[in-house]
Amino acid sequence: MKTLKNWLVIGALLCSAPAAALDIFTCEPEWQALAQEIAGDKADVYVATSAHQDPHHVQARPGLISAVRRADLVFCTGAGLEAGWLPLLLSKASNAKVQRAPGLLLAAEQVTLLDAPAQLDRAEGDIHAAGNPHIHFDPRRMLQVAAVLTQHLQQLDSDNAAHYQSRFDTFQTQWNEQVRTWEAQAASLRGVAVIEHHRSWRYLLDWLGMQPVGELEPKPGLPPSPGHLQNLLVDPDARRARLILYTSFNGDKAARWLASHSPACAVALPYTVGADDDSASLGGFYTTLVTRLVETLEQCPHE
Repeated sequence: MKTLKNWLVIGALLCSAPAAALDIFTCEPEWQALAQEIAGDKADVYVATSAHQDPHHVQARPGLISAVRRADLVFCTGAGLEAGWLPLLLSKASNAKVQRAPGLLLAAEQVTLLDAPAQLDRAEGDIHAAGNPHIHFDPRRMLQVAAVLTQHLQQLDSDNAAHYQSRFDTFQTQWNEQVRTWEAQAASLRGVAVIEHHRSWRYLLDWLGMQPVGELEPKPGLPPSPGHLQNLLVDPDARRARLILYTSFNGDKAARWLASHSPACAVALPYTVGADDDSASLGGFYTTLVTRLVETLEQCPHE
């Protein structure tokens, strides 16, 4: 009888627990992590992709459509990163709340973008017309997005506006301290030349003062070719590279081959939050990026 009473009490507590005020649909894990930082227990946050998926290529599955249909906020990168699937989700879900602000937040529209093409030429590969969308590799831009996210949450849920502001204020103070720590740890990386698998890393390089001198892809979105890799071996700029950056869904074949034939060392970096145990949190993600770059550079022989 006592056990039954205990279960009844537990059931009553669960039923009386307040439901989250908002349902947030995020396209990538970095936005899920940021939304959880600012919203706390006032939102249920859904993420459409995993840390090991290339966000350029995602299927608009029925489950994703359902998640968008019940969302109060859709929070994604924008700048064409999800062009192959997000518009379809928004159309199929027929959710008027998330077709425009404050129910729709595209992070890339809140910051200054790098690599905006002077003219759009598809012959040059997978070029994003608005600029490079991979802004989450710069924690300074992440803070800018967090400020706008806070405003959207306050508009959508005015009853909890003070809650969102308080969490943002705390996040901002702690984040600025962390950024200063990461920058101090990364001092040895300033001016270091690198080769990227894809242009994903431009914001990371811009933040840390590193120099991109080549790419494993002959054109954005095209897989590395033997001829292009051979060209990198004789290119004077590419020969200055100390590090070759790639992530898990790129595969390591091209990076390892080039590293074995050049003075540069290959380093696998997490693409986003949750890519490995060290990157399980938003702060852990940037700590892992900086730590792996510094350690690989220290261990890499230099001619």
